[in-house]
Amino acid sequence: EAHTDCKNGSNTPRLHNHLHSLHIAENYAKRPVRTFLDFRDTNVAENLDIRHVPMLFFKNLQRISKIKVVSFLLGLTLTFFIMASYVLMWDKKGPLFTPSPYQLRPAAIPTSTTATRASSKKNPVNVKVLVKLIKQEYTPRKVPDEKDVIATDSHLFSVIPRRFLPGIKSPCWYEEFSSKPGNDLYRKNLFTLRSKSFKTVCDRLRANFHKHLYHKDGKDFRLRCLPYFYIIGQPKCGTTDLFHRMLLHPEVKFNIMKEPHWWTRKRFGYIRFKDGFQESFRVEDYLDLFDMAAHSIQEGITGNSSGHHRALQLITGEASASTMWDNQAWSYLHADKETEPPFLAQDFIHAVQPDAKIIIMLRDPVERLYSDYLYFKTANKSAEDFHQKVIESVQLFQSCVSEWSLRSCTYNTSLFNDMPVRLNLGMYIVFLLDWLSVFSKEQILVLRLEDYAANLKETIQKVFDFLSVGPVSQQVEAALTKQPMSNTRREEDRSLGPMLPATRNILRNFHQPFNRKLASLLDNEAFLWNNS
Repeated sequence: EAHTDCKNGSNTPRLHNHLHSLHIAENYAKRPVRTFLDFRDTNVAENLDIRHVPMLFFKNLQRISKIKVVSFLLGLTLTFFIMASYVLMWDKKGPLFTPSPYQLRPAAIPTSTTATRASSKKNPVNVKVLVKLIKQEYTPRKVPDEKDVIATDSHLFSVIPRRFLPGIKSPCWYEEFSSKPGNDLYRKNLFTLRSKSFKTVCDRLRANFHKHLYHKDGKDFRLRCLPYFYIIGQPKCGTTDLFHRMLLHPEVKFNIMKEPHWWTRKRFGYIRFKDGFQESFRVEDYLDLFDMAAHSIQEGITGNSSGHHRALQLITGEASASTMWDNQAWSYLHADKETEPPFLAQDFIHAVQPDAKIIIMLRDPVERLYSDYLYFKTANKSAEDFHQKVIESVQLFQSCVSEWSLRSCTYNTSLFNDMPVRLNLGMYIVFLLDWLSVFSKEQILVLRLEDYAANLKETIQKVFDFLSVGPVSQQVEAALTKQPMSNTRREEDRSLGPMLPATRNILRNFHQPFNRKLASLLDNEAFLWNNS
């Protein structure tokens, strides 16, 4: 609908823009479906008799001076030698632009981004060809041996024991504490340097820290805890809102930081991959995030808490939306290896905590991508710009999957860096199958944002049942349902309107094979998103 400007009573500018968008969308929808691999000349008239082309060429050639003819022949010869040199440089596996599924240096995917942009303006993606490629049988990953996982980070597995304290719901253990009174045990924690809110929490924890120590045989011990559950993804699927509502349950004690991104980035020394390696966050830094919960549980163990029985049932968790999909760090660490990531985040979580509970929130991948684009792109946003970026990304993915396995392209860091929108994050089935390679179905709860928004009370209760936490009071229940949604779309992004119908059609066709496999795996047709 065209919106009227209430100030002057005129709706002409907005109506003009609206009609302009509809005109563009109509033009996109009418374009023939072709890919950048289609070499037909779009500038040749359809009724041109091909037999007359050579005669026209030689007639024109007679008008050219001898100097121009010589220049033309020299240029032609030079072009031949350049092309021949590329042919000679091909290896036995294929041309130079064969995609390296795990190459970190300048992107080495089958086609350059520049070439893709140029071609995508004329040639929308060939959806039929692409769908055929991505329907290929998914090859399950080879799960690494646990001893190999442990060998990659001996310090991590020396800090976290193989067994946790009995009688406590959370995965906790005692660690000997030898720091002298007055020492600032949080001073070196790298999270405090990057989070003012966590630094404030540490100031409070520091003041009462020694009161929460356990004394035995002349030694002091501190209680350490891992998250009982992980909300692992996906981005722009409502994980922030779920996180804040779960905080209202009296048995759930979160760390102050929703997304530490420790398992996927910070433990390897990366905060933003584009900024390069910075400094590795130790496992001790990560465990400090859960000290608030540990202190409350310790009070229950010593009986200092009035509700000490309930304190033993306290759980904590974290909600890094990168945990489900982001394993790029391995490509930065092993840039010389042309392989899929040898280890995934879930291999480490399962190795230290095989009974962990995993929560996944998903939404229609078509809408997820548009929301992702609006949230993370900072300037020059428009439905038309999004359309162009979708075409470029789909073409790049098509080029990769024509040479490599679906799984390789989904995890391909070079491809991910070159795609202007994060298309692969919507390939939920690939990531979910990899999580199910180490965790059982009973340990993973998969939700839809659409159900969460339509029936908040029922969905939240499903989460609480999954975590086996007690019922909430009417007051807490009212707060859970009345709290306004968090991290919703910004007003300036809403004004841009929906994506173009042609964009939606391309993405719908692209994601359909993935959604079908997902719905089949979960035995729930709602994950087809046919009614979105």
